[in-house]
Amino acid sequence: MKKIFRNILLAAGVVLMAASCNNAAKMAEAAEQIKIKCNPEVLEVVAGKIDATISVNFPADYFLPKATLEVTPVILYVGGESVGKPFTYQGDKVADNYKVVDHKNGATITEKVSFDYVPGMEKSELVARAKVYYKGNEYVYPADIKIADGANTTYMLVDKSGVESLPLMADKYMEVIPMTEEAQILYKINSSEVRNSELKSADIANFVNALKALQDDARRKVTGTEIVAYASPDGPVALNNKLSTDREKSAKKAFDQITKKVDAGNVSTRSIGEDWEGFQELVNNSNIEDKDLILRVLSMYSDPNVREREIKNMSSVYTSLADEILPELRRARFITNVEYTNYTAEELTDLLENNINALDEEALLRAATLVKDNDAKLAAYKKAIAKYDSDRAKYNAAVISLFKNEDSNAKSYLASMNDKTGELYNNIMGVVAMRAGNNDEAASYFAKAGKTANDNAAVLDILNGNYADAAAKLKDASGHNAVLAAILNNDLATAAKKSEGHNCLRMAYYKAIIAARQGDFETAKSQIAKASANKAFAERAEKDVEFAKIK
Repeated sequence: MKKIFRNILLAAGVVLMAASCNNAAKMAEAAEQIKIKCNPEVLEVVAGKIDATISVNFPADYFLPKATLEVTPVILYVGGESVGKPFTYQGDKVADNYKVVDHKNGATITEKVSFDYVPGMEKSELVARAKVYYKGNEYVYPADIKIADGANTTYMLVDKSGVESLPLMADKYMEVIPMTEEAQILYKINSSEVRNSELKSADIANFVNALKALQDDARRKVTGTEIVAYASPDGPVALNNKLSTDREKSAKKAFDQITKKVDAGNVSTRSIGEDWEGFQELVNNSNIEDKDLILRVLSMYSDPNVREREIKNMSSVYTSLADEILPELRRARFITNVEYTNYTAEELTDLLENNINALDEEALLRAATLVKDNDAKLAAYKKAIAKYDSDRAKYNAAVISLFKNEDSNAKSYLASMNDKTGELYNNIMGVVAMRAGNNDEAASYFAKAGKTANDNAAVLDILNGNYADAAAKLKDASGHNAVLAAILNNDLATAAKKSEGHNCLRMAYYKAIIAARQGDFETAKSQIAKASANKAFAERAEKDVEFAKIK
């Protein structure tokens, strides 16, 4: 019996010795005892980086006092793997400078990992590879320890084309153009009598003939006539005011006489009194030697009596005024207002196709907006560039070139612009740079463009991981990037609201993400099916971690 007991003790001793020799191996085999948490739980790519915080919990009695553990984070993805910087831990009886794990109590240690994004990582796993060093031997953990799934690349859906926020430079085309036909009669000094010679003047004859021509012009319509009477600013103010009023009456009678057979519309009359504005204009346009002195006097005094006195005191110039300026101000003007109906939209599009040379700059710019075909738009802009060296046409041609993904042509049009300082110019230059991947250059242009470039500057915010800034810039927008910015900030209510009314395939993909995040998997599936009409979206959806729960 004693012998049997002794044999049992000997056998137990052998087992204990074997266990002692193989504790490090057991440590590797018991890897499941290590608890690892990752923040975020699903890896996310931000600005081309995958960053995460890992919390590693070693339980009590797990870590050998004289062992050293090396842990290497690795991202496994289709087509390869990316190995991160290893972390090393040591037991409490190891004389080294690594992070210590107490054998009796265990420890929880937090680490940060960072990887450069590589295409293919959108379907990946973050794992830990570990090995123990103990008494000169190496014990490799039998399997990778999974830490997290990855990686979310939703921000890469940002639309960098800029086409959502590249407004065309506006034309100044007028559907109705106000015009006037005008003539005047002159009076003798201190007289309100209309002379026959004035009514028979070439000015009056041309005026009447112009009114007759209007009657047969389908595009021009008389809207009314104004008769305005004046007095020259010499002599007493009260006398001149009365003289102007009397001329108003006599001019009306004369006008009625000469327009008996033409339509002048409703006629109104006004008396101005002393014509200081006309006086200033005539002096400014004259060759009078001291005209600058006269104009300074006009600006110095508001009292017409003082003005008149001071000008008369300039005896060297008063004679010239009396002979050249004042007689022209003793007058009454006949001003007939006309509305000219410009080309209609239908006429513009027809002329663009069949007689483009008939269109002026503004008509060319307007006609380009009326056709859907980009080549037809470019034809209009090219004609405006050739005929008028139009900066607006150059800019608009650059925009259309970007719509057609002809970036080099867009750059050529922009380079030929005369004014390279405008906000719209800087915005589109920023888009060209952003499309080429020159984001720093793009940011510089967007800064010069100010709020005009807000929507495109938000694209750079998204690419740089500044999602809150992007959402702020796109607060009042409702396009692709406005919805995406809300998704990236996990503001799903705003994202859903902004996506309403948009039915394109890209927006269907965004709606699928919104629904998946809200747990509405049926809607997500239907939107994925719609978006999958685009091959790129279909392939992306197959590996998109946003849809991991509905596959």
